[in-house]
Amino acid sequence: MSYLSNRVAGFGTTIFTEMTALAREHNAVNLGQGFPDFPAPDFIKEAAAKAISADINQYAPLPGSPRLRQAIADKTKRLYGREVDPNTQVQIVNGATEAIYATIQGVVNPGDEVIMFEPYYDSYVPCTTMAGGIPRYYTLRAPDWHIDRDELAKLFNDKTKLLIINTPHNPIGKVYTREELQMIADLCIEHDVLVMADEVYEHIVFDDAEHVQIASLPGMEERTITVSSIGKSFSVTGWKIGWTVTTPELNKAVFKAHQFIAFAVASPLQEASADALFHAEESDYYPWLAKMYQDKRDYLLSALNDAGFKTLTPQGAYYILLDISEMGRGNDVDFCRYLTKEVGVAAIPPSAFYSNPADGATIARLTFCKTDEMLAAAAERLQTLK
Repeated sequence: MSYLSNRVAGFGTTIFTEMTALAREHNAVNLGQGFPDFPAPDFIKEAAAKAISADINQYAPLPGSPRLRQAIADKTKRLYGREVDPNTQVQIVNGATEAIYATIQGVVNPGDEVIMFEPYYDSYVPCTTMAGGIPRYYTLRAPDWHIDRDELAKLFNDKTKLLIINTPHNPIGKVYTREELQMIADLCIEHDVLVMADEVYEHIVFDDAEHVQIASLPGMEERTITVSSIGKSFSVTGWKIGWTVTTPELNKAVFKAHQFIAFAVASPLQEASADALFHAEESDYYPWLAKMYQDKRDYLLSALNDAGFKTLTPQGAYYILLDISEMGRGNDVDFCRYLTKEVGVAAIPPSAFYSNPADGATIARLTFCKTDEMLAAAAERLQTLK
């Protein structure tokens, strides 16, 4: 007899866990899992210590810290031109992962269909299936990750409830253009479909790319739940401070789910996150962040190209994809295991982010959210492939 419920019995161990364990076993430079290995900025760490010392250590209000909600509303207005009521339109949750889960639990009924672009962030599908929803996939294909309107339109029907979009995109680094977002918005409006916009990499964009919130487009504010977090922008992924921004009505859906998932989010870290957002608004932090990551991207791209890899240049986020179709090392899983064991550089096989693993079998993902020293060590090891 199995004691596992049907809703979780089919879930395996995440690919991140598997590849991190392999990296440790072989003492590989870990460019697999996407968390920064360098210190968070002093101002956010000092704010957290200050909040703890000030005894802000008990349960936070269910909607979240008023200061943090105000900081998010201020940021949304200044950067995206949207007026947001912090009291009725912002919900603080335990990281973007809970934001995704609470949103889907709050709006998706059994039998509802959810459109998502693949490769997808790996929690989208389990969150959808646990809500009784049915995933429908649009496969983005290299090298330009183009979206064909007619093909996308075929996925919409009277059962479609939600579309999930991730921009800047993990793992492909695509930043959706205003024209692409407008095309998606037109279809969602036509079919009365909600949108969950996962924008955790909103401040990490490169070259001439521009991050546009789909919620800012005409007719979309009332049907979009925007998800973001503090972790990627301030190098504190372990804090798990995330949020949703949406209409008062849709905010109730997230609120009702959140109250029975976690209820409250770490109080002192919320206060420190508010301080960080206010600080970023008053300084050039976000441009500095984008420049810092673009330098790391360019360094790793150069090293990979010098080692003979075919690379796909990302417009945002902090991942680089390799085209391994001509490497002669099998599929992406085989290649990433080889790279980890024999070369000493750990990568992630993206087939785990596709409904049909074969669609991701010819690419591999590396992250560059690492210290310059670690990137240099990876570059040195990659030279052995020349």
